[in-house]
Parts: sequence; structure tokens; C-alpha cells
Amino acid sequence: MYETDRLLQEYLLFHYGQPQELLPWPDGPHSALDFPRRTVEELLDAASIPVPARALDLGCAVGRSAFHLRHHVTEVIGIDFSHRFVQAAADLATTGHLPYRLHEEGTRYRDATATVPSHLQRDHVHFEQGDAMALRQDLGRFEIVHAANLLCRLSHPQRLLDRLPELVTPGGQLLITTPCTWLAEFTPPENWPTDSTLDWLDQQLQAHFTREHRQDLPFLIREHARKFQWSVALGTRWRRH
Repeated sequence: MYETDRLLQEYLLFHYGQPQELLPWPDGPHSALDFPRRTVEELLDAASIPVPARALDLGCAVGRSAFHLRHHVTEVIGIDFSHRFVQAAADLATTGHLPYRLHEEGTRYRDATATVPSHLQRDHVHFEQGDAMALRQDLGRFEIVHAANLLCRLSHPQRLLDRLPELVTPGGQLLITTPCTWLAEFTPPENWPTDSTLDWLDQQLQAHFTREHRQDLPFLIREHARKFQWSVALGTRWRRH
């Protein structure tokens, strides 16, 4: 489903849209904008990152959070299951901008451009297609692993959780956000948490990680100028033992 024109356009807007493009209504939930940046800047303990450092952005979509991670580390690898998302992110890393169409209503669109903010570095940010449940074995270890709104889109999320300890260096940080939207179309119900998602993460990660921070992170996805999805992600930061 993530290979469609519609979703590519929605995610380019979600990651790179200007506030007036994302939410052209003054009474709307403006605190929910700029989510890809906030998942990095509001969860990360920047003061404790060593130099040099590497970051892994799992479920990177069209790349905005990867560029914010690059602000704190020397190398970033972004991985997403969608070939089109990865190609868009790679194009943005190369040129810094990418044209797309912004849906207004019905058959009405207007031209827009996704642009990586000029203060963010694009060098040493690499994107590749991959499956978060079956990551390649030679990725190595990272001082930061970031996974935003990914877990409840995996058919077997436990497979990713089982791999995380070997991906994060001792003392490194794991940043996870999820709207806890467990749907059978993505995850078979037998693979859903049996308790709250937070309790499940505590149980699954406590052998290798200590939870340091918990925060609610609202976000907004625009479908067209008069229809939006407003959600609140559960955000957590974990420290590798």
C-alpha cells in the first residue's frame, strides 16, 4: 500500500510541508505539526551522544527524521519497506528538494515542493529498502536507533524487538514512537500486545534496556484540505545496558 502516488504525496507533505500547507485552518491542532523532527529532538538525549556516532532510522519513510538525526551523528542509515519512499528520500539527500502534488479536494491538486531544511546536513545519510523484521546481518551497531510509528505496522513486531539489542551499542539510545493502532490488516491479532503497548514494551525490552523517558507526541496527517488524521503517539527513550 505504501507504493501508491497518494501515500507518497501524503508522506512528503507530512515530512516536509510548511505549516500553512499541512494545516490551513487557524483553529486546528498546530501542536501536532512537525512530527518527524519532534520524534528526534524531543526524545533524544543529545548531551550523551559520543563522537563519532552512527544512527539507524527504521521505517524512515521519506527521510525527514534521518536528516535530523544527522545533525547529532556522523552517519545515518535510513531503512524503509517502501521502494518509492526510499527513492524519494534518496533523491532528497542528493538534491535537497523534490516536487510533488498537494491534494486540495476531489480532482483538484496544486504543485508543491518537498525541501530539506537548509540547516540540516545531507551528506553521509544513506537510504535503503529493507524489512524491519528481517534486517541485513551486516548493519553493525549504532549509538541511536530510531523507529517512529513502525511497530504497529509490522506483521511480527516481536522479530524487530528481538533484533534491537544487537543493533544498539551499550550506552546507546533507542527511540520508539507508536500510535498503538493495532489493526488486523497489518498485524495478526495473535501478535498484538495482550496488555497496554507500554507495558508490553517494558516486558520485552527490560532485559537489555532501561526506559528513561516517556512522552505523548501528537501528529497530524493531511488527506486533503478539509480532512485530517489526528493521532497521539506514545514516545519512549530507552538506554542499552
